[in-house]
Amino acid sequence: MVAVKQIYQLTRRFPKDELYALTSQIRRAAASVPMNIAEGYKRRRYPEDYVRLLVTAHGSQGEVETAIEIAFMLEYITEADCERLLDVYDELGRMLNGLIDSVDKGASKSDR
Repeated sequence: MVAVKQIYQLTRRFPKDELYALTSQIRRAAASVPMNIAEGYKRRRYPEDYVRLLVTAHGSQGEVETAIEIAFMLEYITEADCERLLDVYDELGRMLNGLIDSVDKGASKSDR
């Protein structure tokens, strides 16, 4: 949730002509990460659904990382902002990988 707030704060500085392009895309992808995690958690009684939604969140996390790099390439953000946010989303990706592995292993055990 903190990462989403950081993205929203950062994108306020993007050019106005990007409002319906990169700004919208990165905001939707950033918000998608915790929303898919939350939806998956609510479906935890169905581990396959939980894993699928966590994988979707992981995909959105990668989308945010790419959008951050694009924003840097277009000089909408500083190198420091780019590195800071990529570090945040890299850590988030590692946490998601661990959660996916954990839930997936639990789902495999219940299939036996």
